[in-house]
Amino acid sequence: MAEVVLMPQLGESVTEGTIGQWLKKVGDEVEKYESLLEVMTDKVNAEVPAPVGGIVSKILVEEGQTVEVGTPICEIAGAEEEVESGTSSLQEGSQARPSSESKPSPAATGTEQVQQATRGGESETSEQGDSLRGRYSPAVRRLASENHINPDTITGTGAKGRVTRQDILKAVSEHRQGASEETRSVSAEPQAQPTKPSASAPSVSAAEMPVLQGAPAVIDPEDEIVPLASVRKVIAERMVRSKTTVPHAWLMMEVDVSGLVALRDRVKDEFKAKEGVSLTYVPFMLRAVVQALKAVPEMNVQWNGDSIVMKKRINIGMASATDRGLVVPVIKNADEKSIVGLAKASQDLVRRARTGRLTMDDLTGGTFTVDNTGAIGTVLTYPIINAPEVGIITMESIVKRPVVVQDMVAIRSMMNICISFDHRAVDGAEAGKFVRLVKENLEAIGPSTSIY
Repeated sequence: MAEVVLMPQLGESVTEGTIGQWLKKVGDEVEKYESLLEVMTDKVNAEVPAPVGGIVSKILVEEGQTVEVGTPICEIAGAEEEVESGTSSLQEGSQARPSSESKPSPAATGTEQVQQATRGGESETSEQGDSLRGRYSPAVRRLASENHINPDTITGTGAKGRVTRQDILKAVSEHRQGASEETRSVSAEPQAQPTKPSASAPSVSAAEMPVLQGAPAVIDPEDEIVPLASVRKVIAERMVRSKTTVPHAWLMMEVDVSGLVALRDRVKDEFKAKEGVSLTYVPFMLRAVVQALKAVPEMNVQWNGDSIVMKKRINIGMASATDRGLVVPVIKNADEKSIVGLAKASQDLVRRARTGRLTMDDLTGGTFTVDNTGAIGTVLTYPIINAPEVGIITMESIVKRPVVVQDMVAIRSMMNICISFDHRAVDGAEAGKFVRLVKENLEAIGPSTSIY
């Protein structure tokens, strides 16, 4: 009997996930706990391990599709079982998310679950289907609102005609395609009439251009059009959602890190030989942020709509750029680690992020985020908050410049630190106090400071 793999829940509030990439194909052998696929949500990107070993016999949900948590996504057969050919995906009706009214019995097998969901959808009357179309999921309502699309104008492809996230994204894509075709037509034939939009595209006025898309690009004949990768689409949705739903406020302070630079220069070679990892400026910043969060717990919170969640644990997320997009792995209980511990933990997470070896646990539970934008040479940035957290702070490039010290001009190593904070949960007084403490913690480091 084949083992059915279900869409996992990657976070307490996550209700659906998008298949980013299948790491195994139909017919491939997979060992228990070996990475099977990549799943993307509005909170994390993570590799999903195989619950059992065997051979991938069926792939039920294709790359780029979004389904609800608990939906069958593939089947793994035992090594002795024969794998059917040509069954790499479900028929269109089976790919739809089952509604709460048509959920299969937990005792059913994966194939029976899919068949039950399909039969349930077919057996309902059109009147019942019509009544359900108006009951959109929170994810659908949010996405439709962000893109200024009325879901009532869209024909749903989900169970019993429900509108899904894929339906909304398809409508946005069709609008974009129609706008691009119109632009190309006008560019190539100035006197020609504009191309009419597709009949299947939603009626959207110029003032209601989708938030994700914005103004359509002007495409010249020699230009190359690169389709968005799934991970880039998820990143785009996250960034738009954060910027459109979170009132960002921003402030910056400059820090004299001359003492920190002197300390690192003195111990970095010995540290590398003894600990096996390089000593960067990141663990010092992480430690300074942790100390400031302990002093200003108002920054270590999460926005919860009608309440604020005061987090007891200090888990620091680190924005990390990879070849596949931006991820934010999390150092758990960062307040319990020394400079050495933070150095090892941060470099381990970054290394595994770049090699695609992060686990789901590595990507969840963050309470505050640090971004080392100075690694690419910036001196001033405006980061986007990783909601539902209420703050993200950057460390910029360290540069030598003349400053006034005790009424004298001296050459010092200076670094800017910038913070974006959610003004619904935090006021400028708390944010300013927090950044000032980070500054003081960094400036207190000197050549004799212990890193253990």
